[in-house]
Amino acid sequence: MKYGIVAFPSKEVQDFANGYRMRYDSHYAQIPPHITLRGEVETDEAGLKEVANRLFDVTKDAKAFHISIPKVGTFKPINNVIYLKVDADEALYDLNKALHVEEFGGPAQYQYVPHITLAQGITADELEDIYGQLRMTQINFSEEIDRIHLLYQLENGSWTVYETFRLQKD
Repeated sequence: MKYGIVAFPSKEVQDFANGYRMRYDSHYAQIPPHITLRGEVETDEAGLKEVANRLFDVTKDAKAFHISIPKVGTFKPINNVIYLKVDADEALYDLNKALHVEEFGGPAQYQYVPHITLAQGITADELEDIYGQLRMTQINFSEEIDRIHLLYQLENGSWTVYETFRLQKD
C-alpha cells in the first residue's frame, strides 16, 4: 500500500480549487485539494503503523503554520500542471524537511514547492488556456494550518485518512 502526508486547506480554498479540479484534474475523485508534505511511499500495514508512531513524535512539538495563496503557478515545461501557489512560514518547510528522512522513505526527489493542484493530465494547449484565464483571477487566501494527515491509498486509487495529527499553536 502507499501512504502520503498532507495538509488540507479550509473549505473556502477547497471549494475554489474544486471548481477547477472537477474539470481539469484527473485525480479529482481520488483526493480532496491538499498541500503535500510527503509524497507517496510504498509500505505494508505494519509499516503504516510505524510511520504513524514516528509522525506522532515529529508533530508533538511541530508548530502550526500560516499560509497565504496569492496566485497560480505552473510546472511547465516539466509537467502540464497548474496550481495555487502556497507561500508559508518556516514551520511548513521545517515539517517538510523532517518528513524527508530515511524513516519516512528517504530524501525528497525535487525541491519542495508547496502548492495545491488545480489541473493535471491536461494538454499543453489546455494548460495555456486555463493558466491564462487563472492569471487574471483575483486570488487572495490566508489561513493557519493546525493539523496534518497521514493518508493511505485504497485499491480503487482513492486516498483516505489513516490518522490526523495536531500541530502546536503559538
